[in-house]
Amino acid sequence: MANQRLTEIAVGVFIAIGLAALVMLAMKVSNISALTERDGYEITAKFENIGGLKVRAPVSMAGVHIGRVIGVTFEQETFTAVVKMRIRAEYDKLPLDTSAGIYTSGVLGESYVGLEAGAEEENLIDGGEITLTQSAMILEQLVGQFLLDKAADE
Repeated sequence: MANQRLTEIAVGVFIAIGLAALVMLAMKVSNISALTERDGYEITAKFENIGGLKVRAPVSMAGVHIGRVIGVTFEQETFTAVVKMRIRAEYDKLPLDTSAGIYTSGVLGESYVGLEAGAEEENLIDGGEITLTQSAMILEQLVGQFLLDKAADE
């Protein structure tokens, strides 16, 4: 009887650890930690096409996570997507001529914003805008262009 009770307790502990691991994995995959990031400053960038970029997507520079996407809207006057990003406070030395591109990483194809520093002496401030942008590469468009080029060669 005592041996059976010990087995039941061990199984219960094992299930609890498994559930805790699943919750941690779900939070990591869904970038839920971004909801707690409130410090830093906001910048925007306009793109012709953002592909699969979503709110809470990472913002990286030189492979280092420096912020998150906090909003995506559509500007009707210029027909562009406006991406609002929150950059962590310790990364406050981004030059004014920093460029932004939308890239894809990982097996699941998660989109993120990649920043590349420019050479300007002045830095981006809260409410600043990145004007040098590169839109997302859309695989379907690349394949379509390749097929059109192939057909034109024949």
